[in-house]
Amino acid sequence: MEIVREERRGVLFYVCPEMREAGFPHGFSTRVGGVSPAPWDSLNLGGSCGDDPERVSENFRRFCAAIGADPDCLVKNQQVHGDRVRLVTRADRMAFPGEPGTVEADGLMTREAGVCLAAFSADCIPVLLCDPATGAAAAVHAGWRGTALGIAARGVERMAEAFGARPGDILAAIGPGISTCCFETHADVPDGLRAGMGAGAEPYINPIPGTGKYHVDLKGANRAWLLRAGVAPEHIAVCDACTACGREIFWSHRKMGTARGSMAALIQRGGEI
Repeated sequence: MEIVREERRGVLFYVCPEMREAGFPHGFSTRVGGVSPAPWDSLNLGGSCGDDPERVSENFRRFCAAIGADPDCLVKNQQVHGDRVRLVTRADRMAFPGEPGTVEADGLMTREAGVCLAAFSADCIPVLLCDPATGAAAAVHAGWRGTALGIAARGVERMAEAFGARPGDILAAIGPGISTCCFETHADVPDGLRAGMGAGAEPYINPIPGTGKYHVDLKGANRAWLLRAGVAPEHIAVCDACTACGREIFWSHRKMGTARGSMAALIQRGGEI
């Protein structure tokens, strides 16, 4: 599987074609194709960034139209940088696309058609999961704390518990996020990864000689968690785009601070199974 960049109706986004062909409209947004002015220019999907909610709503409508999802079916999370993955239904849908999320969790999952799951990022790692056999889907936000706790694996486990999904059937897409080249940290991040992954963390921790700092591969660590959870290696796609390197099309919290917008990863059930 792979993740490719596409542009439709002036909106630039990333998508995994195999997941789309399996009946799950989805996409990872960029900054390109919206209506918001600076510092949110232009496709800001963050409802808590200070942007006008009407503009955020229009941006969602444009992004959803590009990827084939329904903006009136959105369920958004309120991220807490943990490993909680919550089951949501049609009853959790937003009344207005421009509103901030209210579901306190870093992951959302559903099996209901007519529910579009959202996870937000501006350097953190977005992970989308789907199971063509059961129709289940999940959207996960993996910051470094969530990565250390194994939230990607937790998403797989919760789909198995709630819907009977078999990990080997699940398709996973790891979207644009900060890459090893730009994620320079102190010891807290490596220590967190080691606490969660044990010796399995070491391939994703790269000491910077003479500095006491490290470059950390969060995408690789999330892929490792998915493999641990039983996802087949050929069912995992990893986007190589770095949000910190590519500030012309992404927002980066590390490079821009809080005067910025937010990207979103969306996934929706297709027809009934």
